[in-house]
Amino acid sequence: MPPILTEHAFDVITHSPAQTIRVGERLGRLLGPGDVVCLQGDLGSGKTNLTQGIGAGLGVVGTITSPTFVFINEHESADAGPYLYHVDLYRVQDSAEAAGLGLEDYMYGDGVTVIEWAERARELVPEEHLWITLSYLDYNKRSILFQASGDHYVDILDKLRAELYPRKQ
Repeated sequence: MPPILTEHAFDVITHSPAQTIRVGERLGRLLGPGDVVCLQGDLGSGKTNLTQGIGAGLGVVGTITSPTFVFINEHESADAGPYLYHVDLYRVQDSAEAAGLGLEDYMYGDGVTVIEWAERARELVPEEHLWITLSYLDYNKRSILFQASGDHYVDILDKLRAELYPRKQ
């Protein structure tokens, strides 16, 4: 299957968890207050690894693990940058239950909100967002599809694409 490459979407293949984290780190450096990143993918597809990278790019202090049992972890940045709000909706059944967690307060707040299992709260996601679908290809290999909704996120994808695929002069 050929790679997806449009103004609003592109995909990458990573070949290790460390590489998935590095892609996330590059993305994290491009994100700012109020940004919403939605992650979709099966168990083991790399959602938490990507989030760890986003946190590293934001300068987050401490370890990022999946907040499956607490739903939302707040991570502070070491350099007074935006907080990372790491949301895991694995145990949530629908948007109504997600709304009961105060998800909208985070998404419309002043941090960067990363939502694992975002498809379970699709109705709550702001119209403009970055949607990332991760797929398990084999033991170390993952496909990561980035899709931008809104000009702000198209700009972020343009910058990320330029970092991941620099043009030779």
